[in-house]
Amino acid sequence: MTPPAQGTAPGPGEDAPARTEETSATAALREPLFRALWIAALASNVGTWMHNTAAAWLMTDLTSSTTAVALVQTATYLPMFLIGLLAGALADITDRRRLLLGTQAGMAVAAGALGALTLAGGVTPLVLLGFTFAIGLGTALMLPAWQALLPDTVSGSAVPSAVALNAAGINIARAAGPALGGVIVAVAASGWVFLLNALSFLGLMAVLLRWDTGRPRARLQERVVSAVRAGGRYIRHAPALRAVLVRTAVFTAFASAAWALLPLVARRQGLGSAGFGGLLACLGLGAVAGAALLPRLRERLSLDAIVTSASVVFAGVSVALGLLEELSLLAAILVVGGFAWISALASLTTIATTAAPAWVRARSLAAYLLVFQGAMALGSAAWGGAAEALGQQRTLVGAAIGFAVALPVARRWRLGAAQGVDLTPTPKGELQLSWDPDLDEGPVLVLVDYRIEPRRADAFEEAVSELGRIRRRDGATTWGVFRDPTDDRRYIETFVVESWAEYLRQRERLTAADVTVQEGVRAFHTGEGPPGVSRFVGSRRARAGLAARRGPRPLA
Repeated sequence: MTPPAQGTAPGPGEDAPARTEETSATAALREPLFRALWIAALASNVGTWMHNTAAAWLMTDLTSSTTAVALVQTATYLPMFLIGLLAGALADITDRRRLLLGTQAGMAVAAGALGALTLAGGVTPLVLLGFTFAIGLGTALMLPAWQALLPDTVSGSAVPSAVALNAAGINIARAAGPALGGVIVAVAASGWVFLLNALSFLGLMAVLLRWDTGRPRARLQERVVSAVRAGGRYIRHAPALRAVLVRTAVFTAFASAAWALLPLVARRQGLGSAGFGGLLACLGLGAVAGAALLPRLRERLSLDAIVTSASVVFAGVSVALGLLEELSLLAAILVVGGFAWISALASLTTIATTAAPAWVRARSLAAYLLVFQGAMALGSAAWGGAAEALGQQRTLVGAAIGFAVALPVARRWRLGAAQGVDLTPTPKGELQLSWDPDLDEGPVLVLVDYRIEPRRADAFEEAVSELGRIRRRDGATTWGVFRDPTDDRRYIETFVVESWAEYLRQRERLTAADVTVQEGVRAFHTGEGPPGVSRFVGSRRARAGLAARRGPRPLA
């Protein structure tokens, strides 16, 4: 299993009970299912980091092209950029356990085949990139499901412990895997590392096979295409999540230079594969320290300040990689860089998790991972090309300058908006209907009739605009507010949803924070009783007549 590169896991999933009490840092390990998954995932993560180290080093043996070396990072992270939202939708609407089993099996086969080809001497740069891309596809399909599933493995009170232990396990693997992989490459060959990685998937598969998640099937099951659309619509209309995506893109795009060019820095230092693994282990050790100290850091600094400070530090690491030749000093700086890396990415992941309610959490995390891995993939390719033309030193210093230029602009997207928002599901009650529309009937037009005092019109329009953002975020394809010219107290809010099923889902997606906004809007209403609500379902006959009038489309 390839670990989430940011080194942390999300908050409670939709099936996790509410947190009831504080627990110790290791409380989750007392639960047998989590303990088995944690140990298996740790072994798999060590195998993955061994594999990544061996692949990057093997490419330096196969070719002297700096672009080809950097493309190993691109092939690893590009799949999430290509299929991230699809992976998130699948994780939200399918059996996550089966999805994880399928992806683990596929990655085991790919890693085993790459190992056999390498030992047989049949690997070329293109073959290595192809297999790296295939394993990356499995990772892209797996990550949203894994992050969304983890809280389901423990009781509610142990969720904070599970999150912390998952982060610790990932960073232990980040520290141990590269060093172990480098030693095996030096003593044996890269092919044996790939074969060991293939075996490392089997333990996690065995645990997943024995686990019956008991996850209930959603009453209004979404299709994949509509689930992807719903996820994209949510992201467009969720400012807190968009802020996370912007800040993640900026940080990762410039930080990717150090990761992409580190194998070449090791070559410049005259190091072998074991030495390269040692440099990666320095980053991993810094990440482990960061995971341990981050809770205390958050008590003193805002998430905005942590991400900004980490960006400044990582810019300094890029300069050091480009200019320093003293190996011991460089290793110490890489430890600091690992601390900065985990501080920024763990903080961003925390916000990405808390910015989305349960029904769309995997899709939101997929969007976050898409931006993260897309920036790593495209950034690595760009920095590799730049190093080919300008040299390593100038490219790494240029990445640091890019950090300095982009950071003041990126800080316009504040990261604190999602904190303290109550995302507890608060669905509306059953509708009183004279007939039951089919789930696929639509579109559905909803009208809400308000009576507003003219002196409070401006305040009402501001409040209802926020409600409109929620309507669009949760399913409305169009939304608007209209004022009656014959009655200056009358306002009609209208929105359209594409089907009756999607309208019912929209009602189920309301959170406690959404209900607070809705009640604030209704407080402006001065008529007798609550605002009137009318719902209309598109007529089948009218739709059929419209299609007939349009006729067949002309050939292009």
